[in-house]
Amino acid sequence: MKVILLQDVKSLGKKGDIVTVSDGYARNVILAKKQGVEATPKNLNDLKLRNQHAAKVAEEQLEQARALAKELEDKSVEVKIRAGEGGRTFGSVSSKEIAAAAKEQLNLEIDKKKMVLPEPIKALGTYEVTLKLHAKVTGTLRVRVTEA
Repeated sequence: MKVILLQDVKSLGKKGDIVTVSDGYARNVILAKKQGVEATPKNLNDLKLRNQHAAKVAEEQLEQARALAKELEDKSVEVKIRAGEGGRTFGSVSSKEIAAAAKEQLNLEIDKKKMVLPEPIKALGTYEVTLKLHAKVTGTLRVRVTEA
């Protein structure tokens, strides 16, 4: 019997896969535990439509990420930090502070988890912060650290 999996099943397949299993296994395990449905023409059509919708949504998210990366190319954010003699700072600038500054100054919601800081920013100056906006898209945001 052909079955469309509704969730990942160990040693059988992933969600959305069409697999062939014995009738007894399908009836007693897959269908009973609601891990899959029988591959009728209606269910196959529903799966095809669901896959098309998922592909369309993924494409829209990719386009939004590309647009945001292009928008961030020429923008910069200023973050103020307390500094002592010789430009030594008290503490460091974190991704949370950069995200808050971007929200305030550029009116952009940037998730702090998407920022890649190899090490904390502990000195005054201008830095390039890499943003992982999508699996295929990365952008850069200039961060200017000044004395408060």
